[in-house]
Amino acid sequence: MAKSPQEEHPQKAFGWAARDPSGILSPFHFSRRENSPDDVTVRVLFCGVCHTDLHSIKNDWGFTRYPIIPGHEFTGIVTKLGKNVKKFKLGDKVGVGVMVGSCRSCESCKQGLENYCPKMMFAYNSIYHDGTKNYGGYSNMVVVDQHFVLRFPDNLPLAAGAPLLCAGITVYSPMKYYGMTQAGKHLGVSGLGGLGHVAVKIGKAFGLKVTVISASPNKKDDAIKRLGADAFLLSTDPAKVKAALGTMDYIIDTVAAVHPLGPLLGLLKVNGKLITLGLPEKPLELPIFPLVLGRKLVGGSNIGSTKETQEMLEFCAKHNITADIEMIRMDYINTAMERLAKSDVRYRFVIDVAGSLSE
Repeated sequence: MAKSPQEEHPQKAFGWAARDPSGILSPFHFSRRENSPDDVTVRVLFCGVCHTDLHSIKNDWGFTRYPIIPGHEFTGIVTKLGKNVKKFKLGDKVGVGVMVGSCRSCESCKQGLENYCPKMMFAYNSIYHDGTKNYGGYSNMVVVDQHFVLRFPDNLPLAAGAPLLCAGITVYSPMKYYGMTQAGKHLGVSGLGGLGHVAVKIGKAFGLKVTVISASPNKKDDAIKRLGADAFLLSTDPAKVKAALGTMDYIIDTVAAVHPLGPLLGLLKVNGKLITLGLPEKPLELPIFPLVLGRKLVGGSNIGSTKETQEMLEFCAKHNITADIEMIRMDYINTAMERLAKSDVRYRFVIDVAGSLSE
């Protein structure tokens, strides 16, 4: 007979979980495994709220395993170390992102691309090596293999830095892989939300000219005055869109809703690159003529490797890049999810886990 979540492991833990597709989160007692020789136990201090969390608690993608504790961008303090752990010490500031495990033997893993491992294990809503369920960062503590724990730079704040573990690496990795880092080139950022606002900051740090592309005219001031974008393109203004045709070298598309790709392709120069990062519930239509006639590329990207995520954190620390956050208490999370569904956040909710999670 299967053990209850409270009895699976020796370490008692507490968090907030959704139990059905209503997505309502509520207090949840469960357990974590004891440290293996390669494990690090972390007291969670802060956890960002990603749009994936919202999709997952509502089973929008059809593969949620309930009960589910979301959270895959969290920071905290090391409280316990396995005997093989040498790169961390007690009290270190660390972070954990989307991955907590992989097979470590496939071609992707051998190339240091664990994020493309067919058996990659997510921080939540996945099954670990021992057959038990992974629970995320909306909880008081986690146990993670040292390979997937990131060292947090001293000058990077744990709260505003937490969303970088998902949003930051999700935009940084494709910019590096697709060569979207050449100073002076023109980057379009479609969608100004959790991913988009970080993409603006990283793009500027690479020396790019950055234009925010959005259907929300009220985001223009934020884009330019608050985030430092060079320009704002209202995607619902035909005249402005026409004037911008063929002006961009790259576009990062962060929109998570179903939307047409044709208008974005039209904004690209010959040899332009459109990289899609959002995960809509339904497939998008891809017009082929613009690709063929303009030798344009459409690509995707999935977070980043552990090594690249550490590189991204160091880059953000060097350039003073953090997420713009709204700090919330754990008991506000259901309201926050309702607001997130309406894009009513500037630009990432972060839960003060240690300061507000109580049994």
